[in-house]
Amino acid sequence: MKLQEGPPESWRLRLYTIIFEADTRAGRAFDLALVGLIVASVIVVMLDSIASVRARHGTVLTTLEWMFTLLFTAEYIARLSCVRHPLRYARSPYGIIDLIAVLPTYLAFLVPGLQALIDVRVLRLLRLFRILKLGAYVAEFGMLGRALAASRRKILVFMFFVMMVVTIMGTLMYVVEGPDNGFTSIPVSVYWAITTMTTVGFGDITPKTDLGRVIASAMMLLGWGTLAVPTGIVSAEFTAQRMGRAPTTRTCHECLSEGHLPSARFCRNCGARLPAWQSDEGLWKPEGEDRAEPS
Repeated sequence: MKLQEGPPESWRLRLYTIIFEADTRAGRAFDLALVGLIVASVIVVMLDSIASVRARHGTVLTTLEWMFTLLFTAEYIARLSCVRHPLRYARSPYGIIDLIAVLPTYLAFLVPGLQALIDVRVLRLLRLFRILKLGAYVAEFGMLGRALAASRRKILVFMFFVMMVVTIMGTLMYVVEGPDNGFTSIPVSVYWAITTMTTVGFGDITPKTDLGRVIASAMMLLGWGTLAVPTGIVSAEFTAQRMGRAPTTRTCHECLSEGHLPSARFCRNCGARLPAWQSDEGLWKPEGEDRAEPS
C-alpha cells in the first residue's frame, strides 16, 4: 500500500465521497450535520403532536417542518445525482426511507382535501421515518444489521424451540388449571405461557393450584435463560463483525454496499471494480496499480 496523488476528481465523485463515505473530514461533517437535522426534525414532529404546544407555536413548527423537508429534499436529489444508477438507489431500502422522509409533507400540501380526513394523521406520523435515516450515517447500525443477518438462522431455530416450549407448557396448564381458573382454552393457556416466559406477566390469568404455581415458577426461571440466548448469539456475531474487518465506510459505486477494506480492488458483493479509497490522509491504492478513474 502507498499514498499517491491523483488527478483532480469529478464533482460527482467528490460529492459521492462526501455523501456516501465518512472517512474524510468533509464526509464526517456531512454525516454529523444530517444526524443533527434528523433528530431535530423528529423532535419537531413530536412537539407538533402536543395540542398545547401546537396552539402556541404552530407557525414556528410549520416553518421548521418545511425547512427540514426542503433540506432533506435537496439531500435526496444530491444522492440521486452522484450515484451511477439513480433508479437502483431510489429502489434501495435507504432510498425508499429518504423518499418517505419528505413525501408526507408534500402530500398534505398538494392535496388539501386530505386534511378533512382523520386518517391524514398517518401522513404526519410517516415523518417519524426520518429517524430510520440514522442507520445510514452511524457505522454501528450497519454492523448490528450484518450481525443480525448472520445470526438469523440460529435465532429462527431458537424461536421455533421457544414456540414448542410455550405450546407444551400452555397445554399442560390448560389440563392442570382448567377453565374454572381462567385457562379457558389452549390458545389462552399458550398466551399465558408466552407472557410468563417473557417475564411480562400481565396478571389477567394466574394459576390457582399448587401444581400450577410450580409450573409457573419453572416458566419464570426458564424465561431468564430464554432472554439471554438470542442476546448471546447476536453479541457473538457483533464481535465477529468488529474483529473481521477494518472499520471503513468505503462504498461500491455499483451496488452501494459499504465496509470494503482499504486494499480491496473489487466489490465483495457484485464484483465491480472499486475506485481508489479516499481518507483524510489522501488517496490509497494497491502497489503497482494505477488509480481507477471515475466514470
